[in-house]
Amino acid sequence: MAGRIPQQFIDDLMQRVDIVEVIDSRVPLKKAGREYTACCPFHNEKTPSFTVSPSKQFFHCFGCGAHGTALGFLMDYEHLDFVEAVEELARSVGLEVPREAGRGDDTQRSQNTLLYELHMEAARYFQRMLREHPRAASAVEYLKGRGLSGEIARDFGLGYAPPGWDNLLNTLGRDPARRRALAAGGLAIQKDNGELYDRFRDRIMFPIHDRRGRIIGFGGRVLEEDDAQGSANAAGGRMPGAAGPKYLNSPETPIFHKGRELYGLFEARKQVRQLDRLLVVEGYMDVVALAQFGVRNAVATLGTATTSEHLEQLFRVVPEVVFCFDGDRAGLQAAWRALENALPVLREGREARFLFLPEGEDPDSFIRKEGAEIFRERAANAIPFSDFFFEHLAGAVDMDSIDGRARLVEKAKPLLTQLQPGIFRRMMVHQLERLAALPAGELAGLTGEDGATARAPRAMPPDRAGRDGLSPVRHLVALLLQHPELASRLDNPDLLRRVRRPGADLLVELIEYLQVNPHVTTGGVLEHWRGSEAGRHLARLATQRLDLDQNRIEHEFDAYAELLLQEARREQAAARLRYLESRRPSEWSEAERQEHMELIQGFKRPPGSRGEG
Repeated sequence: MAGRIPQQFIDDLMQRVDIVEVIDSRVPLKKAGREYTACCPFHNEKTPSFTVSPSKQFFHCFGCGAHGTALGFLMDYEHLDFVEAVEELARSVGLEVPREAGRGDDTQRSQNTLLYELHMEAARYFQRMLREHPRAASAVEYLKGRGLSGEIARDFGLGYAPPGWDNLLNTLGRDPARRRALAAGGLAIQKDNGELYDRFRDRIMFPIHDRRGRIIGFGGRVLEEDDAQGSANAAGGRMPGAAGPKYLNSPETPIFHKGRELYGLFEARKQVRQLDRLLVVEGYMDVVALAQFGVRNAVATLGTATTSEHLEQLFRVVPEVVFCFDGDRAGLQAAWRALENALPVLREGREARFLFLPEGEDPDSFIRKEGAEIFRERAANAIPFSDFFFEHLAGAVDMDSIDGRARLVEKAKPLLTQLQPGIFRRMMVHQLERLAALPAGELAGLTGEDGATARAPRAMPPDRAGRDGLSPVRHLVALLLQHPELASRLDNPDLLRRVRRPGADLLVELIEYLQVNPHVTTGGVLEHWRGSEAGRHLARLATQRLDLDQNRIEHEFDAYAELLLQEARREQAAARLRYLESRRPSEWSEAERQEHMELIQGFKRPPGSRGEG
C-alpha cells in the first residue's frame, strides 16, 4: 500500500492551486464582481447559483448546497477519491506527490506499477489474438451471435486468450521478475513444483478497469460448450481451455479486490458525463449487451454479491442505483441480499430500486426481445427500496392478525437500525408504524436520533445564538473561515481555552493555525482539517451567510472575541479563587489575602458589568 501523503504537502498544494482555473477548465465560469458564477454542475438549473471565490479558494452553490475546495470539486465532479484528486491537482501545477513511506512501501509501489503495466500489455495481447489467432474465429462468431458489433467490442476492449499452457507467459514473461509478477497479478498460476502456466486459456477476455481507467484484472468466458470442445479436438488432444467454470475472474491481488471493483463503471462514466442512474446487473455479457442497445449505464459485480463498498462507490457517482435481477426465487434471494448490504449506506439523497425481469430472462435476452425503450422504461419504474423492503417482510407474516403485525415489527427492527439516522430512516419507521397499525411515534426509539446525538460529539452545537443563529464561538469560527486575516487581531488565543463552551478548543486551534499560516485561504483551511469531525463542521460554517458590510467585519470580530475573552478571564479568576480557598487562610501571604478580596469583589459585581455574556 502506498504511504500517506504528508499534510504539509497538501497545505502547500492548496496555496499553489487556483480554484478558478481548476473549475473553469471543466465548467465555464463568468466574472461577477469579485467572484465567478456558473450554472451548477451538480444539479439542473437555469439561473446560475454556483459561485466560485478566488479570494477564499472556495465554491458554493446556493441552490443545492454543494460546496468545497478545488480538491473537493475534483472529487465530486470527476468522481475521484482523495488520493487521486491530490495527484491530479499536483500534476496540474507540476508537482510530484511525496509519500511518508519506508522501503517496504516503495517496494510495493514499484511492484504495483509493474502489475499495471503487465495487465495493459496482456489486454493488448488478448485483443490482438482476437484479430489474428487461427482459433479466434469461433470466439468472433460467438460474439457476433450475441449481437455485438466491432465498435462495442472495441469500446470494452474484448479479447481472446488462445488455447495452450504458456502463450501469455512466453509473450510477456521475458525475464524471471516479470514471470513472478504475472503470477502475483493472477495472470499465471504456479504449480507445486514451481512451474507456471497461463490462467486464462481458450476464453473470451473482458478487461476490468479501476476508476482511473487502469486495467487491474480480467474476466474470461468459455465459448459455448460445442465450440470449446471443438477447439480441444482441433488441437489434437486435451486442451486446458475447455475445462473449468463458465466465467473465470482474476484472483485477489495487490491491485484487484472483487469487493471494491465493478465491471463497466469506468466505461459508463467515460461514455456518459452526467449519469443520474446506474444499473447493477449480474454478468459481463449483460453489461456489454445493454451497451450494444445504447444502455450505457450498466455495471456488474465480479462474482460476488453487491457489497456496501460497491454501493458507496456507486453513490459517489449517481443518486440512484437500480438492481436488476431475474424474477425467479434465486433472483429474489439475490435482491434481498443486495437490500441488506445497502442498508448501512442509504440515506436521504440516495435511492435504491429493484427491477425484476420475467422469469427465465436476463438483461441481455430481455432487451433483444423487447427493445431498449421498454427496458429503460422498466428501469425508470423499478420498485422503490421501501416498497420491496416492506412487501418482502409482510409477505412472510399474517398482516391480518395482531400476532403477524407484531412479528413484522420484530423482523424490521434490526434492519432499520442499520440505516443512517436521518429523514429516510424516520420515514421508514413511520411506514412500519402505519403497516403495523401502531400510533404515530410508538417506534420513536428506532429513528436513531437520540442515540446518534449521544454518540456523535458535536464540536459546536447552538449555544446562546445571536442574530445570525450562531453561538459566539461559531460566529467567530465563521468569520475566521471567510476572513482568515482576522486571526492576527488576537494576542493571546490560548486564554480562550478556558471558555466553557463547545468548540472553544477548535476555535483556538484554528486561530493558532491561521497565525502561523497568515496567507492561507478558506479552501486551504478546510483541506487541513479534511476527514475529521471538526472538518465537517468547518465546511458547513464556511458557507454561512454573515451579511456584514466590509467595514463592520473587524468590529464584529473584536466584539465577539472580547465577549469570549471576558468569559475566559472570569473562568481563570474562578479557578484561582478555588485554589486559594482550598488552603487555610492562615497559609495565605499578604498578597494572596489582597488577591482573594479582589476576586470576591469581582464575582459580586452584577453579571455583564465585566462584559460576561
